[in-house]
Amino acid sequence: MEISVSLCCKDEKQYIGVNTVVFDAVFPARIRQIQGAYWSPALKYWLLPYTSEHWNRLKYVFKDTDFIFQADFEPPQDSTLAATLPLPPEVVIEILLHPSSPNLLRILLPKVLVPRWLASVRGIPGRKWNPETACWEVSYTRTSVAYIRQYLPPSLVHWHFTPSEDLPDTPAPPVRRTPLPPASSQVVRPRYEAAATALEQTLLLKRYSYNTIKTYILYQIKTKNISESHQNMILSALKMFYAEVLGQHEKVRDMIRPKRPQKLPHTLTENEVSALLRAAANPKHKCILMLIYSAGLRLGELIRLRLKDMEPAAGRVFVYGGKGKKDRCTILSPKVWEQLQTYIAVYRPVEWVFEGQTGGQYSARSVQELFTQAKIKSGINPYATVHTLRHSFATHLLEAGVDLRYIQDLLGHESSKTTEIYTHITRVGWQRVQSPLDRLHL
Repeated sequence: MEISVSLCCKDEKQYIGVNTVVFDAVFPARIRQIQGAYWSPALKYWLLPYTSEHWNRLKYVFKDTDFIFQADFEPPQDSTLAATLPLPPEVVIEILLHPSSPNLLRILLPKVLVPRWLASVRGIPGRKWNPETACWEVSYTRTSVAYIRQYLPPSLVHWHFTPSEDLPDTPAPPVRRTPLPPASSQVVRPRYEAAATALEQTLLLKRYSYNTIKTYILYQIKTKNISESHQNMILSALKMFYAEVLGQHEKVRDMIRPKRPQKLPHTLTENEVSALLRAAANPKHKCILMLIYSAGLRLGELIRLRLKDMEPAAGRVFVYGGKGKKDRCTILSPKVWEQLQTYIAVYRPVEWVFEGQTGGQYSARSVQELFTQAKIKSGINPYATVHTLRHSFATHLLEAGVDLRYIQDLLGHESSKTTEIYTHITRVGWQRVQSPLDRLHL
């Protein structure tokens, strides 16, 4: 590896500018070991404070690297290299093959490194703590190896073997074995059936009728002011219990469900969406908002999106396990892919398109917070939420003349009635509609 070192100025302060001459995937993980290092999209450099301590740390972390100094760079004064001795064995993260399972790896994390690197280890997909051996066990897959190389510092990691090039991306699914039927011909009664019988006996002894159940529901509605959806959940639970568990369909056949309110979704204008995206200065945050809006994604679908789910050549994104456990295909905008390429080159995600600082899925709470910050900064509709971008995606497609059937597929709606709600808020043709008051001679 060769890295270029230059003197950079930002906000009237001097920094050590560092970047690779040729792209190297492990470089970001290594330079992040230096406290205070951060990437500047404007300067296209990793920046370090211009001090002898940071210069010493840079030389130590990249002691196996060739430095190419630009003409404007002079090392800070008192730059004697400190702590050049190799790290002692007790502070090295060891990666070993599992002695009895070829599909597992062992990670030995010393106690002294736990405060700094435990979160990164916990972010490895499928990791599991083994208290007997006092080590972490992870699946031996291409994803796990790439994750370790990306999020654990190479200078602290010691591999006891060379990882194979022929590895699966994900672990093989476990073999499911159908349990054998009980030896006795007598059917074992589920535990909940005994509880249901006890409940019925208690109600009978107390002379309670089925009307009591209705009374309980009315109590929830009147005193606790529950919503229509909450009321429906209670009714569904009762119907499933009596119909599916006890087989007493007649008791719940005539239950009356509340009428759902017909609420129009909040949407943003195209100018408001543009202002929102401009307000997100962080490239990662901008990519998140652009992808939600351009593809009509739900929040949960975004954070579960994997790198392999995107097909930029075909201009499409595959969404797996969406609402109702349905898969679908939606749009991957060329503008979004252009931004994503820059983001991926800097942040180097391993499995998920958007990962946290220590790996693993990006949290839904973080997406909501960055949206709120951009919303306040841009001054758009204060009632907008992350889901408003999905509503705006559908509304703007409808206003552009896209057939409702295609919008239904892109959103993953099972019923066209769900998609038809956007016809009530589209602004197409509004300029041709005149209030009848305007035709009166007053």
